[in-house]
Amino acid sequence: MIIGIGARRGIHEEEVLEAISKALETTNTRMEDIKALASAELKKDEQGIKSAAETIGVPIHFLSQSKINEIDVPSKSRASRFGLKGVAEPCALALSTNKNLIMKKKVYGRITIAIAD
Repeated sequence: MIIGIGARRGIHEEEVLEAISKALETTNTRMEDIKALASAELKKDEQGIKSAAETIGVPIHFLSQSKINEIDVPSKSRASRFGLKGVAEPCALALSTNKNLIMKKKVYGRITIAIAD
């Protein structure tokens, strides 16, 4: 499964890991099931997201605006102010195999998580 991540600026690795853990509890899935993390290219400098991927042991993919906007998403997003349809949901769906959201976006503090398989 793919974890899509939206985040406020300056987030820390611990925040990302905690949000992912809570999302996994909600969906009754395991850390071992994660194939990759995905976020928007505008988050490529967020060390907290990169460090979380390293700690989990999976790659992190930062997707372009055009790739994100190709994906139809079920939820409205405040990312529209950046010209994006969303971040967490479209990023998770874009890299997933089945294009199925296991969990629509959910906010955990300063992190938004969506899960797709």
